[in-house]
Amino acid sequence: MPTESDYSKQTVETKKLRTGYTTGSSAAAAAKAAVLSLLSGEVVSSVDIKLPVGETATFSIHRCERIDEDHVICSVIKDGGDDPDATHGAEICVTISLDSDNGSGLTITGGEGVGTVTRPGTGIEVGEPAVTRVPRRMIEESVRDAALSQGMAGDTGFIAQISVPGGETIAQKTTNARLGVLGGISILGSTGIVQPFSTASWRASVHLAIDVAATNDLTHVVLSTGTRSEEFSKLLLNLPDMAYIEAGIFSGPALKRCTMRNIQRVTHVGMVGKFSKMAMGYFVTHVAGNRVDTEFLASLASQCGASDDIQAEIRGASSARHFQEIAQANDLMDVFPIMCKMVCEESHKLLGDESKNIVVDAMCFDFDGTLLSYASTDSEGIPNLRENG
Repeated sequence: MPTESDYSKQTVETKKLRTGYTTGSSAAAAAKAAVLSLLSGEVVSSVDIKLPVGETATFSIHRCERIDEDHVICSVIKDGGDDPDATHGAEICVTISLDSDNGSGLTITGGEGVGTVTRPGTGIEVGEPAVTRVPRRMIEESVRDAALSQGMAGDTGFIAQISVPGGETIAQKTTNARLGVLGGISILGSTGIVQPFSTASWRASVHLAIDVAATNDLTHVVLSTGTRSEEFSKLLLNLPDMAYIEAGIFSGPALKRCTMRNIQRVTHVGMVGKFSKMAMGYFVTHVAGNRVDTEFLASLASQCGASDDIQAEIRGASSARHFQEIAQANDLMDVFPIMCKMVCEESHKLLGDESKNIVVDAMCFDFDGTLLSYASTDSEGIPNLRENG
């Protein structure tokens, strides 16, 4: 079986880029500032917090305001560095008060713009605010450090309410609703930092989507290479919204995760460019990492009877779309079922012995949503597939 490095080659060197911070780190910094201000009575302009990776980071405090005698709100503007996501620029607020009822420990609640978990599988209890395990720990440690620095006991009871103005709107740009996180964003981050163009967080989000699907007893998921192909597939497949997972460049890791979670059927959906790479066994499909191989595409055309002149034209194609246009203009539509079949076969090769436990389909779309072709390792094809047209 190929190792992970076989399908996650790093082939592009970039200039030094600026690291950012997660929503979890931002919340921890805001919480620490609020505790310091509540106990000292002073306005806090910056704080240092310890990150899970062992580093210390300094955060500027955007807002530090005493609401009343018992409550202070502080905020941090979330900075994604040179790899901004949907939450870049969001104001991560934490309102701190002493917990006179419980007396010890920290209670974290969700306010405006922080999502609530409504389905199992995320690692957070249903009904709780969407604050994942590592950020919770970071917030707890930051609050304890602030309390100790002000002469309070480390287990002094506090209530931390996290809020994100506009968070519900921001969440519409994320996969939260599909994961059953409703009403706002999630407070995330396993390392506390955002490495520019890091693949780790992207892959983790794909794994989480698969975990949620499996926890909710789905046995068939759709792994799309992009948003458009996913939308096209929804018109032809009758599956719950939770079953559609945008794997992006991580079709290989996603496929392996599906076998780990006992998903019984995976349908790859994509367009010609990504599928041509997957048909060759490349399951990280970033255009800069693995360029479209026109020699390979010409060989497919040759199998379909393409003349030497047409094959030469394909070798000179400027893009996958150009190749598709050549194929369509020269009645070489059989290249697409061959490509889909190879995607299925290469998927099973990637899985090795685990392939016997999972059916793999492939659906290749035109740029306008037309289904060019499909294939399956199941001799009966793809169930309930409605061909367009």
